[in-house]
This record gives sequence, structure tokens and C-alpha cells, in this order.
Amino acid sequence: MTTTNRAPASTPGRAEASTSSRAGGQGASDASWPWRRWQRPPFGGVAGGVALLCLSLTPSLVPRHWLLQGAVSGVSAAIGYGLGVLISHLVRQLVPRWREPAADVKRGTWWALCGVSLVAIATFGVYAGVWQRELHQLMGIEDPPASSYLGTVVVAALLMVALVLLGRGVRLAARWVGEHLRRWLHADLAAVLGAVIVGVLLVGSVEGVVLRATLIVADRSFQAVNEAVAEDVAVPEGPRRSGGPGSHVAWEDLGSQGRAFVAGAVEPEELVAVNGRVAAEPIRVYAGLDSAADLDERAELAVAELERTGAFEREVLVVAGATGRGWVNPVAAAAIEHLHDGDTALVSMQYSYLPSWLSFLADVERAAEAGDELLTHVHARWSQLPADERPRLLVYGESLGSLAMESAFEDLDDLRARTDGALFVGPPNVNPLWRDLVADRDEGSPQQLPVLDDGVAVRFATSAADLGRPAAPWERPRVAYLQHPSDPVVWWSPRLAVQRPAWLAEPRADDVLEQMRWVPFVTFWQLAADLAHADQVPAGHGHDYGTLVMDGWWAVAPPDGWSETELARLRAVLEEVDDAA
Repeated sequence: MTTTNRAPASTPGRAEASTSSRAGGQGASDASWPWRRWQRPPFGGVAGGVALLCLSLTPSLVPRHWLLQGAVSGVSAAIGYGLGVLISHLVRQLVPRWREPAADVKRGTWWALCGVSLVAIATFGVYAGVWQRELHQLMGIEDPPASSYLGTVVVAALLMVALVLLGRGVRLAARWVGEHLRRWLHADLAAVLGAVIVGVLLVGSVEGVVLRATLIVADRSFQAVNEAVAEDVAVPEGPRRSGGPGSHVAWEDLGSQGRAFVAGAVEPEELVAVNGRVAAEPIRVYAGLDSAADLDERAELAVAELERTGAFEREVLVVAGATGRGWVNPVAAAAIEHLHDGDTALVSMQYSYLPSWLSFLADVERAAEAGDELLTHVHARWSQLPADERPRLLVYGESLGSLAMESAFEDLDDLRARTDGALFVGPPNVNPLWRDLVADRDEGSPQQLPVLDDGVAVRFATSAADLGRPAAPWERPRVAYLQHPSDPVVWWSPRLAVQRPAWLAEPRADDVLEQMRWVPFVTFWQLAADLAHADQVPAGHGHDYGTLVMDGWWAVAPPDGWSETELARLRAVLEEVDDAA
């Protein structure tokens, strides 16, 4: 009789224990993988986070507040972390026969990474302080306190951790959805579909709930600001301004910026004091958000106000695009009134309560529609006048106001055919006409100061002297763009995240540090932060154009009979207006 030796059957528990033991505890790790993942950051993620954190400390266009620097560094570090994790994953998946290093090698590389990271962060931190002080001195601003850099580190660390945890939470949610979809779908397809579902829900909740709720709250908050009446702004006593006697627009419906605009018209005696000539009372017309139900009705109301005040009988009629909250630069308005002895009429229209930085998110299309509506209505009435009796029709816009006015025209030829000149100040990078003109600049012409067709129709300037270059004739109607090399409003674009701009490949301007470099993703966030402080720098830098707008008006619509002495006196007056604004 043959006896067959059989191995005793192992129990499931013993098998699992044996497997777990052979795997060095891997089974326990798998069972608790979410918690292990939260506790141990990947090597590539830490390396990428440290790299972009250091690069985020390099200088950009304007001095940054420590809180904004912390935000930029935190976001940049989180992006670097994510990129590092992605690259590590791709290497493991794509490199043939990839083998994990031994435990002692891993330990050594981690210690090396910690050492290099500490040295790199300390080094870039010291240089960041030097660069910020240089930038402050370059623009004539008091140096920041040394203690502020500690706040930067704290904000950056907290924000990075929060964003990384959020990213991990999203990834865990995607895996959870994918696991449930594997009951019906192939594993790879389920994983992809799970990521897509979570991604769509996240984007939808941010755009449809968080962002919308934020804008609603902001709109209500700034609506209250719009209704506030400043103590130093008085109701006009004469009929030449909106909100005054006989006006079709009620004073309370103008909004805070509209009231400041009409009340800020230069008085005739102030005009006479500058050059001694007889002056007329300037006309200012404005339609606020509460003046009419929609853009079309507000534009019609503005034209009715122009008719009522006699604006079409003036020498110069300026259609001014407003920024998001309805602001029109008081220096630009006062400059054109002085240069033409008050024989002027200015008209503008409000389309939003929000300040420009929020209007970029919510009101870009509305700004374009507002500019188109206002110019179309004014031009239609202006065109009905005999050619020899029309005022000179000029258009003006600063910041988002330049987008509003640009949008009324198809191209440069259309602009010059329908107006007698245009002045645009600090144009945002999204302006379609500006982008086309800069893209078509003459070969060898820099993006910071482009030359188009030898300056025959349009010129770009960072200073008054630039308006006289090139030496070729500047034909009328003239179009001028004023843009500072250090103005983030002009140069910020979503493309900065992945594409090096031409202006950063060019020699640096006088108020831009040589150490500024383009870094993917980082430069985008640096300039995004710069937008918040773009106009909080001295005139001549950033988004503060000071009295350069006077030179722009002088070039686009030159008046007669002004001496250098009178111009110097006017510049001093406008500097006071700028300081008070």
C-alpha cells in the first residue's frame, strides 16, 4: 500500500500572517495606506516644492508686501510639490526595469535633500531681502522691516501645507470613486473616470459656488461703497455737470466715483491761473449704474446729458472709459481741461461696483460692452453734426478703461477713421487691439517699447521723450499708449505660467531689476501678486503714470499757445492733483 505524503493545509490566518511577515509588514501598510501616505511625503514632491519655493523669492516688477510674498511662495511650493510627485511617478512608470533604491541609499538621499534644502532656503532668503531692498530703493520707497521676512516664511509654510493636503484629499477622493467604478469598468478606465468625476465636481464647486458666492458678497460690499458720499464732494451748482441743476441724472445715482468725477472739474479761475488766458467752464457728464437699467439706456442718457450741457459745441469732446468701479483718472481729466482752456466736454459711464482687480475676473466682457455702447451712441450723435462744426472727438482709457474703449473698434484703421485721436494708459495684457499692435511691431523693436510702421500712426511711450520717437512724422489722428516696463497690469498674462515672454528676454529697463528671470508657474504668481500693489508705488513706476498723461494729451491733441513755463506750471498743478487722488 502506497502512502502519499501531503503538506498540511495552512489556515487562511497563518497564510496571511506569513505573507505579511515576508513582505516586511507590507500588508499592514496596505491596510492603512491613506494614513501612511499622509505621514510620509514623497522625495520628488519635497525636492520640487523646495526648488519652486526658492525661485519664488526672486524679484519681480514691484516691491511685494510680506503677506503677498508668503502667498506667492506657498502657492509656488505647492505647485513644485505636485510637479515633483508627477515626475517621480512618470519615471517609475516609463523607465524600463525601474528598481527602488536600497533602504540605506534612500536614507542617505533624504538626509542630503534636507541639508541642501536648508542651505538653499537660507541662501535665497538672504538674497530675497537684498533684492527687495534694491527694488524699494530703485523706486524711492522706504526699505521693509527685516522682521517681515519671518512672516513670509510662516505664511508660505502654512499655505503650502494646506494646498498639499487639499491635493491629497482630492486624490484620495478620486481613488475612492475609482474603486467603486471597478465593479463595472476596467481598472484603468475606472481610475481615469474617477479622477475626471472628482475634478469636474471640484471645478464646478469652485466656479459655481465659491467664486460666485465670493463675487456676490464683494458686489454687495462694494455697492455700499459706491453709495457712500464723500464729505469733500459737493453737488454741482451750475448746469454744466451731471447731477447739477437741470440734469437728467440724479446726484445720488452717479455713484461715489461718478460724483467725484463731475465734482472734480477744474474751475475757470483755476484754468486762468495757469496760463492767464480766458477759460470756459469745463463740461463733465456721467451715467452711474443706478442712473438707468442697462448699458444701452445709460449710454442714451449720457448722450442726452451731452446735448443738455452743450457738449457738442465745445472744441474737444472726450469719451473716457472707466475702470471697474467707475473711476476716471482725475489727472488725465484735469490735464485735457487745462490744455484746452476748459473748452472741453468729458463723458464716461459706470458698468460695475467692483475694483479693477476683481473686475478682471467678473467684468471684462461687461467693460467691453460698456465702451462699445458709449462710443457708438456718442459717435452716432456726433456724426450728425456738420463736419466743420464738430468738436474734436478723442477717446481715453486707463487700465480696464482702455479695454472698454479699445473694444469699440475693430482695428487701428477703424479707430483712426472714427475719432480724432486716442490716449490709452497702462493697457491690460488682455487688450485685443494692443496685443495685435505689439505683435505687429517692426523687426528688432522691443516689446517693452515697440515701434509700429516707423511710428506713423501709433506710438508707445514709457516717458515723455518716447512720444517724439522715431523721428519720422506722426500723422493725425494720433494714437498713443503709455506703458511702464514695471507695470504688472501691462505684462501679466495667463501665458506666463508656461511661456517665457519677449519682454523678459530683452535688456532690463531702468526700474526693473536685472535679477528678474522667468520661471514657469512662479513668474505668473509673482506678477499676479504684483497687481495688488501696482498703483501703490511712486509716479513713474508700476501702474502710477503721474503727469505722463499730460504729455500723452499734448502729443495726441496738441493745443496752441503754450510756453514751456506754462507747461511746467501745469505739471506742478497736476502733481498736486495726483497726490490728492
